[in-house]
Amino acid sequence: MKRFFIILMVFTALVVFSACSKSAGTEILLVSNKIEIDGALKAYAAVYQKQTGVKINIRSFGGENSYAPNLTAMFNAGTEPEIFVFEGISGYEDAKRSGRVTDLSNEPWVNDTDVAFIDPENGMIVGFPVAIEGWGLGYNKALLAKAGIDPASMTNIAGIRAAFNRINSMKNELGIENVVSMAAGPGMTWVTGLHALNGYLTLGLPYADSDRYIDMLNAGSVDTTRLVRFAEYMDLLFRNSNRATLLTGGYDQQLGDFALERTVFIHQGNWTDPTFKELGVNFEMGYVPHAFLDENTDGIFVGAPSYYLVNAKSAKAEEAMKFLNALASTAEGHNYMVNEAGMVPAFKSVTLQPPGQFSIAVQEWTSKGKIYSWKQNDMPDGFGMETLGPIFSQLASEQIGVSAFVRMVTSAVASLR
Repeated sequence: MKRFFIILMVFTALVVFSACSKSAGTEILLVSNKIEIDGALKAYAAVYQKQTGVKINIRSFGGENSYAPNLTAMFNAGTEPEIFVFEGISGYEDAKRSGRVTDLSNEPWVNDTDVAFIDPENGMIVGFPVAIEGWGLGYNKALLAKAGIDPASMTNIAGIRAAFNRINSMKNELGIENVVSMAAGPGMTWVTGLHALNGYLTLGLPYADSDRYIDMLNAGSVDTTRLVRFAEYMDLLFRNSNRATLLTGGYDQQLGDFALERTVFIHQGNWTDPTFKELGVNFEMGYVPHAFLDENTDGIFVGAPSYYLVNAKSAKAEEAMKFLNALASTAEGHNYMVNEAGMVPAFKSVTLQPPGQFSIAVQEWTSKGKIYSWKQNDMPDGFGMETLGPIFSQLASEQIGVSAFVRMVTSAVASLR
């Protein structure tokens, strides 16, 4: 019996060694759209290489260096990454038309998540959810408390305006320069034309039944009354922001203003947690809704924002799938997602709690069921950033007012008919 176990152990070791030998020297390329987690992702890739012999090369785009154009440029140059990110239905349809989609339906991680991306036509699982993310109007808890404002009062536009007015009257006492940290200039249209616009698309709608305004938009029409209220809210944010940051500042400047406590609020999501960690920010943060309506809308925007797609055009798709399986199922993968990248994981088997303040807030709002869905990625490709984004920029710079903003957005949407 002892001899049998010795032989079995030797055989097992040979099998493992053989498998590792086959993988050793293999390299795959992963293209990420989250520059904020670039360092953490590269660190995990190094751990994975040590364990398997497979080198994961990471290229990250984001912030002011937009992801989509860079990915397209890579494809045009003949580079086919094994794994890349898509966001929403339009990005998926592009990948599908180009023949880059791999069926992931039988992968082990599929039963461990509720938010995998499913092909709407054939029901295949085709997207590995990178994380669950969310955003509202982020706030500095200590500064809001010092101003004597209960965040629970900020669930409608009257509450938002009252809070802004009070904070404006206490700038010197609070030691701040402006109420909100907001950016709407070149390179930041993903903040306005996508994330901000999602407020118009889903605020106040049931999570599982939130297609009303995105369906109208894609059919070429808007709800004018709702769009006016939304435009008034955006104008409120713009008028209460630092003008330089708003018009010419990038991602780093927007986060820097909030990190240095020059503002009480920021229009960003929990993907900023790793950057705030690097900056040494230690004050508590939370979210209030982007409550631009008269009625109470007590929720923030939460969803799986992006998905890893395994490129069917790559000869190393199998190795890419092994990497994603390890990411979802191993202790090292879980540690990367939560402790290193500061993300809210999309997999139920992950028991770790995220360290970042905004990620904690996202979990809290989600656990209470106070969430609205994401529909900004269901617009035609480029429409939010390239068509609507510049209109937001004109409102921010006061080249146009609310009425003109509404007319221009309405006209742009009508072009989709």
